[in-house]
Amino acid sequence: MEIPKVFESEYRFCLILWENEPIKSSELVKLCQQKLGWKPTTTYTVLRRLGERGVLKNENTVVRSLVSKDQVQTAQIDEMVEKTFEGSLPAFVAAFTRSRSLSPAQLDEVQAMIDRFRKGENHD
Repeated sequence: MEIPKVFESEYRFCLILWENEPIKSSELVKLCQQKLGWKPTTTYTVLRRLGERGVLKNENTVVRSLVSKDQVQTAQIDEMVEKTFEGSLPAFVAAFTRSRSLSPAQLDEVQAMIDRFRKGENHD
């Protein structure tokens, strides 16, 4: 299943949804006003768009996501690596580490991920 595209402002909306779901649409409108400064019409427009794209379901005024945060993040990273680094994960990692230092604990975590992947354990 291909994960639907979620744009930046929609992602901020989804963060609120994932944290509070299932949630009544009226409550979601209030949270978006408080946290994003959105007018109710903006929230309802985003609800409709994300519903049309299969990101969420708004049924009987109760909103639930149809895709997880992990799925959306993975799709966004995959797209960025493909577009920006011609699909090269090593080029992405090189660029990422060029601008920031990794702590010994972070390096150990990355190494553990690589070790699990080599053993065929692709999931956390």
